[in-house]
Amino acid sequence: MRHCSVDLDGPVHYADFGGSGRPIVLVHGLGGSHVNWLSVGAALSRHGRVVAPDLVGHGLTPSLGRSASVGANQKLLGRFLATVAGEPAVLVGNSMGGYLSIAEAAAEPERVAGLVLVDPAVPLVLGAGFDLEVLALFAAMATPGVGGALMRRRRLGDPERAVRGLLSLCCVDAGRIAEEVLAAHVELTRVRHGQGAQVGRDFLEAQRSLVGALLRRGAFHRTVAAVRAPTLIVQGERDRLVRVAAVRAIAAARPDWQLEVLADLGHVPQLEAPERFLAVVEPWLRRAAGADVERAPA
Repeated sequence: MRHCSVDLDGPVHYADFGGSGRPIVLVHGLGGSHVNWLSVGAALSRHGRVVAPDLVGHGLTPSLGRSASVGANQKLLGRFLATVAGEPAVLVGNSMGGYLSIAEAAAEPERVAGLVLVDPAVPLVLGAGFDLEVLALFAAMATPGVGGALMRRRRLGDPERAVRGLLSLCCVDAGRIAEEVLAAHVELTRVRHGQGAQVGRDFLEAQRSLVGALLRRGAFHRTVAAVRAPTLIVQGERDRLVRVAAVRAIAAARPDWQLEVLADLGHVPQLEAPERFLAVVEPWLRRAAGADVERAPA
C-alpha cells in the first residue's frame, strides 16, 4: 500500500493498494478511513486498480475549511473519480460510504461501473427494532453541546481504548480482526487525537448530515431507484447499526440487486471476516462488474 495525495480544493489523502485495469474505489464509513480496508485491499487488487480515499474530515484528509457533510463528500467523491480513477469505477462503500456510493451512482452514472454496498447506511424500517446503545449514542451526538463534549472526551482519552470501544460496537467479535490491522487503527487514531478539536467538529457535521439525509426517506428511495449500475449488497446479519431488515427492504425495492447476508457478522465484515467477505465479493467482481457489464434497464 502506498500513501498518495491529490489536490481537490485542498489535500485529499488516499491509499493505493496497486493492481491494474478497471478502478475499484473503496469508500469508508462515518469516522472511518483507508485503514478500514487494510484486510482486503491487496486481495481486491487482483481485480483492478484499488484506491481508498479518506473523505474530508476523516483519516488523513483535514477539512481545512471544507465541509465534511455527506453532500459535500459526495461531490468530493465524484471529483476523486474524475481525477484519480479517470474512468468508470466500481465503488465499494461501507456504511456512510455505501450511502455516498448510492448517491454518486445516481447523480453521475457515467462515473460508476458497479456498486458493492457493505452494510450501507439506509433508513430505518418501522417495526424492525433498534439497538438501544446505538440509538442513545446517535441521539447524544445530535444534541447541541452533548455531541461536542463526547468528541472532546474521546480526543483526550486513550486511542487504543477508543478504537476497541468503537470496534466492539461494529463487530460481533472484534477479536477476529488481525492484530496488525488493529494496530494501524490505533496509530491513526493517535494521530487524529493530536489534530485538535476540528476533528470532532468534522465528525459531528458528517454524522448529523447523514442522519438528516436518511430521515428524508422519499428522497433516499428516489435516489435508489435512479441507480443503473449493477449492485451487490453485503450485509452482516448481526449488524447493530444497520439492521438487516432495513437492507432487505432496499433489496426488495431493487430485485435486480444481489443481496448476500453473512451470518454472525456485524457492521464491518471486511475487517471482521475478510476471507468470507472476499468469498462473496470476488466472484461478483469477476462476473458482474467492469467495463463490459451492461447497465440495468431503465
